[in-house]
Amino acid sequence: MLRPAALGLLLACAASLGGAAVILENGWPILWTQTAGQVADMPSHEGVMTPDPWHFLHRMSLYRLLIAATDPFMGSMGTNATDSPLWGLPLQLGWMLTSGRLADPTGASTCGLETGEKMCVSTHSWWGCVNYFTSVLPFLSAAQKGFMGAGVQVQMQVPEGVTDYCTTYADCSTRFPDAMTKWDAFFQGLLDAADSPLPDNEKKDALLGLYWQAQMASTYASSACSARRSHYSSEEVSFAKSWENSGEYVAAAHFQSNLEKSALFITPLPGRVLKSGDSAPSIADLSEAENHTLYIFSWINSANTMLAGSLVRMWRSAMCSVATREKGREMLEQLLLNPGFATSTFLSIISEMTTSC
Repeated sequence: MLRPAALGLLLACAASLGGAAVILENGWPILWTQTAGQVADMPSHEGVMTPDPWHFLHRMSLYRLLIAATDPFMGSMGTNATDSPLWGLPLQLGWMLTSGRLADPTGASTCGLETGEKMCVSTHSWWGCVNYFTSVLPFLSAAQKGFMGAGVQVQMQVPEGVTDYCTTYADCSTRFPDAMTKWDAFFQGLLDAADSPLPDNEKKDALLGLYWQAQMASTYASSACSARRSHYSSEEVSFAKSWENSGEYVAAAHFQSNLEKSALFITPLPGRVLKSGDSAPSIADLSEAENHTLYIFSWINSANTMLAGSLVRMWRSAMCSVATREKGREMLEQLLLNPGFATSTFLSIISEMTTSC
């Protein structure tokens, strides 16, 4: 749970910027208390765990079980119970639910609608598809590494007629070998860190490096979801692309996506699906914080496009040491959370940091 000071910082930031996304309940991810607290609480068939990732509470349960199983190996992340970088994942999923992004974008069903099947995750949702790669894949990898118990086997449920989602460790490893290999490397890194003689700050940086390599491999693998973008407005598609692109920056900076930091970054994300005509920073029914975040995401993506991808390359080059990565994380916080921070300052600092490497 958030420390009082951290929670106060979050609330102050949300109040000053007018944040809209509801991602926390009593300091925990939304609906956290309704999720499975242990492996035995999940459905099973003939000794095989059979979660249904198309039900929000099941998918959120994957995160709760994953965090609980890996926490004993996260000592280098800090002394707080919510310092694991995995906390960013349930907060992100909660935002997708409350913003309507897990609902059926085709309008052919009531899946995910407030007035319909609220806990349903649509197989047609681009957001739900992309999230599959950062929920199901890491869970299957962790189970394979023994984090869920010795010999635990997992088979994900899938709606009838849906064939483009992998459902087992072997299946996902065959279809998306790079992503599964990198998740395996992260979970093995957690196991190895227990016996590592490295000081905690170096362990932490190395583990965050492995974590973000896996996260970005999942993002690249989720290109399999691309056809689902056709169900959304061009404004939502543009935001989705810039949202994906933002991962390159937080990954290179080894961002520690714990509960506190993730809440600060996710709270100002747009609280509804964008529609035709939405143009930040002047979307009337979105808050100042949402408009600012959309504007910054768009600016970063546009700048990178105009520079033929060199902004991302410069940023990666600048994130060459523990010290520059720490400075990079501070810059990202300023850029996203401080409306007074000039984008030109961001570019000039990147240039300076690149030369220092």
